[in-house]
Amino acid sequence: MGLPDQVTVRAPRAWRLPRPVAVALRLVALLAATSVVTFALVAASPVDPVKANLGQAAYAQMSDAQRAELAEYWGADTPLPQRYAHWLEGALHGDLGQSLRFGRPVTEVVGERSANSLALMASAWLLAGVLGLALGVAAGARRGGPLDRAVTGVCLVLSSTPSFWLGLVALMVFSVGLGWFPLGFSVPIGVDATQVSWASRLHHLALPALVLGVANAPSIALHTREKTIEVMQGDYARFALSRGETRRQVLLRHGLRNLVLPAVTLECASVGEVFGGSVLVEQVFSYPGLGQAAVTAGLGGDAPLLVAIALASAVVVFAGNAAGDVICALVDPRIREGRLEAHGAS
Repeated sequence: MGLPDQVTVRAPRAWRLPRPVAVALRLVALLAATSVVTFALVAASPVDPVKANLGQAAYAQMSDAQRAELAEYWGADTPLPQRYAHWLEGALHGDLGQSLRFGRPVTEVVGERSANSLALMASAWLLAGVLGLALGVAAGARRGGPLDRAVTGVCLVLSSTPSFWLGLVALMVFSVGLGWFPLGFSVPIGVDATQVSWASRLHHLALPALVLGVANAPSIALHTREKTIEVMQGDYARFALSRGETRRQVLLRHGLRNLVLPAVTLECASVGEVFGGSVLVEQVFSYPGLGQAAVTAGLGGDAPLLVAIALASAVVVFAGNAAGDVICALVDPRIREGRLEAHGAS
């Protein structure tokens, strides 16, 4: 009798959600968790929204009945679960509430401030990426040289320097001392925003974006420097150098893709740091963005506006990480192919 034929038993195929659906569900879960945590933190804050928005003098002159009426109007005495349920019901219908500090719908305040903040963060984000990649490659390619020591030293100093202090120094040097840039704001003082040219807006944006970009470039530069040293010590790089190629040719022909991929990943992951740094930079330059609005809302106990800004920041950070995945797949097709194979095997 012959041996029986071998029977291959395959495990049942695991069911997976389509990738866009899975990403959307993760975003919804992130927004829900962000709103709950923000409401809980505002409720635990010692800031009394009634006193913060009226002022101590006006609050002292009010009767107990007026204080109770205002507390009820602003929801200061409403239990947290009831307050959150009321907000969530309105948010599901597109109503994020009324800002206590600005006296306007939250969507209007966030919409106006988002344009300024996104322009600032996008400019700083691109500047940090380009500057960090260029300095890291230049320093790593000449390890131990004067340029490497200078770049490493400056990056270490900037990494330990608060962005608000860097902004104050930039204001004193470039605005007060040299007069190259305005002292702050997004438009000239006393001029209607609708009548301001794009050149004037860019002039007001330049110095805050430069400060924020320089403050976030050192981490990318130091990481890229280490990766450049690793690439230049690889077997293929040493073989190319032995054939007579210059360091520049080796970097451009053989090491650039290996350097760009981790730099892009780190750059996209730094969106949260750029957003956090913009809060301090906007305060220093009196730049009317989401960061300045968040500080104003926090000091006034403006829960609806704080929640909306927290949700906007969560969306920005989530979009940055998602963009990093897409860009890495475009730069290195092996990543995309690996995902397709993993999805097919499942």
